[in-house]
Amino acid sequence: MARIVMKFGGTSVADLDRIKNVARHVKREVDAGHEVAVVVSAMSGKTNELVGWVQNTPKVVGANSPFYDAREYDAVVASGEQVTSGLLAIALQAMDINARSWQGWQIPIRTDNAHGAARILEIDGSDIIKRMGEGQVAVISGFQGLGPDNRIATLGRGGSDTSAVAIAAAVKADRCDIYTDVDGVYTTDPRIVPQARRLKKIAFEEMLEMASLGAKVLQVRSVELAMVHKVRTFVRSSFEDPDAPGMGDLLNPPGTLICDEEEIVEQEVVTGIAYAKDEAQISLRRLSDRPGVSAAIFGPLAESHINVDMIVQNISEDGSKTDMTFTVPSGDVEKAIKVLGENKQKIGYDVIQNESGLVKVSVIGIGMRSHAGVAATAFRALAEKGINIKAITTSEIKISILIDGPYAELAVRTLHSCYGLDKS
Repeated sequence: MARIVMKFGGTSVADLDRIKNVARHVKREVDAGHEVAVVVSAMSGKTNELVGWVQNTPKVVGANSPFYDAREYDAVVASGEQVTSGLLAIALQAMDINARSWQGWQIPIRTDNAHGAARILEIDGSDIIKRMGEGQVAVISGFQGLGPDNRIATLGRGGSDTSAVAIAAAVKADRCDIYTDVDGVYTTDPRIVPQARRLKKIAFEEMLEMASLGAKVLQVRSVELAMVHKVRTFVRSSFEDPDAPGMGDLLNPPGTLICDEEEIVEQEVVTGIAYAKDEAQISLRRLSDRPGVSAAIFGPLAESHINVDMIVQNISEDGSKTDMTFTVPSGDVEKAIKVLGENKQKIGYDVIQNESGLVKVSVIGIGMRSHAGVAATAFRALAEKGINIKAITTSEIKISILIDGPYAELAVRTLHSCYGLDKS
């Protein structure tokens, strides 16, 4: 017998038929004798609909300002998960399974006061553990908690994944199963590279890099939590037959296990290739090379919540001037240029330039730590395809390369092949 947290995303609970299918997955684990908690998202599309209602209400009533109270935003948007948890509990009860729905405030999941993007501070899992021990399935609304003002606080996009991992840590679950519309984590996007392989295991650090660099399988915060609390996490498909052979295998279920790297006996040099579209490059020309110039640039950008990624600095021969180039999401270019313009005198640049439509392609693998020449292989392979590299950043387990957007798919296929990831 094990204690399992199962999480189902929006596409998995998109309608009543899919909720029935989810209930069959849950029943399989209950029938096997496991203690089960389930975390659910809102039905697919429902959160966007609720957000739209919130955003349009001030316009409809003719308000002078388009802004709204973030606490009321949370009260409305959190209702999507509440509906799903109630419906799944009803479906399970109809299958003669003892089940009860739980909202974030009932557990409670304590968060900070950042309504709309709250972070989990504490979860008291004692009541859930008690109910699970009595054979009851806890069906929990993801994406939400209780702020210090005693009001509902939502966790931001992808927050249900975060809820599931945090609850798994709080109840000391043996496993957290994230059910989604894909059957695991692949070496790269199968839509670009049909030869992409599903990984049996991937280390927390690798998954964190994959998630932050463009892979959409898991939300970054959920992987961070899993790594900190060492929550063994399986990515699985909710669309496979719940009763198919192997689906109930406790030790080796189908999907991808995200785990500590010590669990991975044979570590590949490169595990996967990730990519992020819609990157933009901003260059500040002829800056004075003096202490504090970087703080003058990146401080105001950080205060404006603009995420800066790749940074390259070129210093003139006499050391008096420097060019600073960095990347931001394309959607933040205008905002970033405005902020930098407002701080031009303090920064002291001559010219600001920008280029959009770029792509960041990343090579990821914990095996890089002990192997030389990984970067050289990538540069050589891209050069042979005539792909120009605009910027490079590296870490212990990652190489990120900035290129022109039209070359994205060619670069992904080239790198996937040159590291032997096409081979089964």
